[in-house]
Formats: sequence, C-alpha cells, structure tokens
Amino acid sequence: MYAIKTEGLTKYYGRTRGIERIGLTAEQGDFFGFMGPNGAGKSTLIRTLLGLLRPTSGRAEILGLDVARDREAILARVGYLPAETAFWPGMRVRDALRLSAGLRARDCAREADRLCEQLDLNPSRKIDELSLGNRKKAAIVCALQHEPELLILDEPTSGLDPLMQRAFFDILRRRNAAGATVFLSSHILSEVQRSCAHAAIIRDGSIVAAGSVDALTRAGTRRVSIRGRAALEGLSGVQSLRLATDGAEFLYSGDMGALLRTLAAGDVRDVTIPEPDLESVFLHCYGKGGGRA
Repeated sequence: MYAIKTEGLTKYYGRTRGIERIGLTAEQGDFFGFMGPNGAGKSTLIRTLLGLLRPTSGRAEILGLDVARDREAILARVGYLPAETAFWPGMRVRDALRLSAGLRARDCAREADRLCEQLDLNPSRKIDELSLGNRKKAAIVCALQHEPELLILDEPTSGLDPLMQRAFFDILRRRNAAGATVFLSSHILSEVQRSCAHAAIIRDGSIVAAGSVDALTRAGTRRVSIRGRAALEGLSGVQSLRLATDGAEFLYSGDMGALLRTLAAGDVRDVTIPEPDLESVFLHCYGKGGGRA
C-alpha cells in the first residue's frame, strides 16, 4: 500500500494556479524528499493532502484513505509539521504538547519527554519567550510525540542550528528504520540527498522529475567548470552557461564525446566534471525560470 498516492491532483485559487495534475506516489516505509523553491507549490500540495484545502480536481489517498472522505482518520495517523508554526499565546511548551496529545486522545508524556531531551527543549518555558529555533523544536515534538505512521514535514529545519538539524535527522532516521514513512518538503538539496531514498521536484505547480535519488543523480546532467576558452555557445546540451574572465561554468546534458572534442579544440587549461548531484538535477529542471506562488 502507498503511504501517499495522488492522481491528477489540482488546486486553483480562483484563476491562480496552486498545483496542477500532480501524480505522485510514496511507498510505505519510504524516506521521500519533495523539492522546489519557495512558491513552487510544495505547501499547497501538503495542505491538500491533509484535507486543509479542498482540491479543484483529481484525487489523493493517504495510507489507503481518501483525503476528502476520511480526513479525521488520516489526521489521527499522521504527524504534520507546517513550515510556519503558531501556538496559543501564554502557553508553556508542556501545555502545547498536552493539547496536541489530547486532540488525539493519547498519553504521549513519555515520548514527549524523550524528544524534548533529544532536542534540548525546556518544556517549562513559555512559548512566547522562545527563539524561532526553540518554537520550531516545540512544533517538532507536537508532530512526533504520538509516533505517527506517516510524517509530513514542510521545511522542517528552518530556524534550527546545525547541531539541532543533525539531532532532528537522527530522530527521523530512527523513526524511518522502525517503519514510519517520512515525506520531507525542502528547498535544501543537501538535506534530501543525504537522507532520502526517493524524491520529486516541483516547478510551477507540476512535478518535473521524480524517482530514486540515485536514479535522479544519474540522469545525465553534469556541472562542468573550465579554465580557459572554448566555443561552448554552439554546443548542444549546454545550459545555464556562466562566463568568467578566466573560464566558464555550465550544466551539460549532451554527448560527452562532443564536449571533450570542443574543449580539446579550444584553449582550455583545466576542466572539472564532478559526479552529478541533486543540485545539478534541480538546476537543470529550473534552468529556464523558478517557481511561482
């Protein structure tokens, strides 16, 4: 069974596009990365999956349940971390955690204490007095304390310092190893490449690439840097060409033999062609523009 499955999922705000004809699947037990810049449609898709927005057309299932028909049952089995979190004013951290647990009729005190310790979060502090990073920690504990089957995390590391980011991903990897599905929305490509098994890239509300992270990084696009001069402008497969006084940098998805012949015919003193990574794939998908709201 799929943890997430969508077919033609579309959401318009009046005449403004949110997401369009999204077809996406994430297997149960997967660690799935969902990538795109701010405004590409990541949060719209997540809110539609959770039943917080009503789709214009298409359908979606979470853990085999229809998002339009089974919203309450879905929310009981999902841990959701929004990109921006808000709490009732005047609450202490422990009050927010108890409220979140009570909404699910669960006693989560032991797991909440464990998570607070792992994230160095003081549950007796007033949320109004917390830094952005500590408020994000409180939201993480709210999302994880009931040990959900599916974690849907929208830009979860914003506001966390590098040490807390590491601790957070350690928690996610342990949850995933225990069988939980993780669906991670991010515009930080290194996060996805380090942790995720599968990923999808969204652009202007539509999926433009999807598959295993290994397959995506073997898709053929390379980042090339040269020192010297070569006639690159007429070479098929060159994208995002940036010229400098002492060389050039570009993405290349064409025939490697043609590239090497072009470089050999020029005045090239050095060339670097590293192994492809998700950043190269992402830049290839966005080479002609970025996302919109």
